[in-house]
Formats: sequence, structure tokens, C-alpha cells
Amino acid sequence: MPVGFRQGLFFDANRTNWNGNGPRPLAWSAWYPAVDGAIEIPSSAPSWFKHQATALDAAIKPSPDPQTVVLLSHGSGGVVAGLEWLGHYLAQLGFVALGVNHHGHTGSEPYRPEGFLCLWERASDLSALLDASDWKEALGGTFENRAYVAGFSAGAHTAMLVSGARIAYSQFEPDNPRKSPVRGPREFPDLADHIPSLLQNRIFLESWSRRRNSFQDDRFEAALAIAPGRSVLGFAEESLQEIKIPVHIIGGDADIIAPAAECCSWLHNKMRSSSMDIMEGGVGHYTFLPEPTPQGMKAEPEIFRDAAGLERKTVHDRVARTAVAFFNPSRRSED
Repeated sequence: MPVGFRQGLFFDANRTNWNGNGPRPLAWSAWYPAVDGAIEIPSSAPSWFKHQATALDAAIKPSPDPQTVVLLSHGSGGVVAGLEWLGHYLAQLGFVALGVNHHGHTGSEPYRPEGFLCLWERASDLSALLDASDWKEALGGTFENRAYVAGFSAGAHTAMLVSGARIAYSQFEPDNPRKSPVRGPREFPDLADHIPSLLQNRIFLESWSRRRNSFQDDRFEAALAIAPGRSVLGFAEESLQEIKIPVHIIGGDADIIAPAAECCSWLHNKMRSSSMDIMEGGVGHYTFLPEPTPQGMKAEPEIFRDAAGLERKTVHDRVARTAVAFFNPSRRSED
């Protein structure tokens, strides 16, 4: 069926932005089943990522039942467009895929160390978006109260938080007994060095003091964690043991950013409700990002260079099929 695409901007009045001069912005993107006959047109906007054709702002396909929603959470410093391959596939099979650019931790705006450090605010982004009415009014139709969640890298951390995981230690805080081999991610390599000065900042300190809170949202019924990063090693193990919803973990056998044996397996072994799939054939961390445009390959060849013989689209299609079967077995697609 045709896939519609729409974007919007919502403000969470319950939290401030990192500047402290307004509410927290939640820029969202939605892929959804469009009405029959909607015309899909390739995007002409400059991008590092290849985009599939969509019917921009098309009407949603009428349904006698409420639409099923999957929330998408991007990786560290990324954008929700980095999960377009998954959102588009889900929409083709009748889901509404709704993603958000996480304020301060997204490439759609200037990076903020607060955004990179306070990952728990990302979980609140998803809950706030589920509560919001603007995207529902923009899309039309009705939507189920329940939802599913899928996240890549730091987005997998976000998916775990709304599933019930709680933070024992933030990845780069000095007291964390699991010392990170780096001082920050590739997008913010000196991130840990910003903590002392930020602790003098009221807005950061208010968020930092919430880091061990529970961000569980019982509306989420299952979570897909794609290439979870080292930040998951800071979860309180007892909180992982208490998670009751199904969690499926997907990793790559050649991931050197978040090695599967260190991150995926550790997370899987701490949960009773999880399953795991480590994809073979040289699948790296960034294989789970979209295929590149020439502009993207020129700007960031490192994140678009795959192992010889590996087709990124093949990996995406396999993960997307897994997601459909995992979120709703009755919608299982043929391999």
C-alpha cells in the first residue's frame, strides 16, 4: 500500500529546553498507510541517506480498527530519518511508525552535552509523544492506546527505559564502576569532561538528579533493541530482571562500536523476557543506518562503509521482517 509521510513539531510543556527559555521541543516524523491512490514521490531534499518515495501529507488509509503505533528512537547524535527504512516497511504493512528527534542529542540541531549525557530525557520524549494530540490530529483516524517501541544504539537504551530498565550509573559519570574505554561517543569525544561544569547548571542538575528514576511506560507492549550501545551496561540489573514485556535484541557480528558480546549478550542474559539475534556476515554498528547518497558517502565514509559482499538493504529488510513478526505475529510477512 502507499506510504504517507508527515512531520510536525510538538512542545512538551512539562519540561524545559536545555536553554531554559521555553518548553522542550519534540520534532516528530510519521510513516503511515496512506489512502489507495496516494502518489508516492521521491524526496528532493539534500540528505546523507537514500530516502524511499512517500506520499507527503497524504490522508491516512481509513481503518475500522484503531491504528497500531510503533515509536522509533534514533541513535546518539542521529536523526529519526536514520530509521526510515524500518518506519517505511512498517507503514507498508499497516503500522503507524512515529519517531522523534531527541532535543540536544540529534543531528537536526546543534549538539548539547546535556542531551548526550541525560539519556533518560529521551524516554520521557516517547511518553510525551504518546500523550500528545497534535500528531493524531494531523494524521487523522484513531490510534490504539498501546504501542510498541524500536530503537537503534542509544535508541535501544531508550526502548529499554520505557520497558522498565532503570539506570544505576550514567555511562560517563566518575562513579560508574564499568569504565568506558572512551570519554564520549564519536559525535562528542570529550563528553565526560563537561560533567563538572554542567553540575553547576540548574537545568542540567535537575535532569541529572532524575537519572535513577523509573521511566517505565506500561503502554509499551514490546521493545526491539537494535545494536544497543555500552550505555546499557549502566542499567540496574535487578530492574532488567523485573521487565515483563517481550524484548528482542538484534546486533551485528562485526560491531566494534558496541560489540555484541559486550552489550547485546550482557543485556540478554540479564532479562527473562528477552530473545536475541546476532546477525552474521560482517554486520557492523552503522550497517543499521540507511544506505548512503553520494553526499553522505563523501561526508562520512566511515559510517557507510560495509564489509565486502554485505548489502545493507538486505540487513534492513531482515530486521524489518523480524520487527513485524515480533510486534504482531498475525501480520507476519513472508520471507
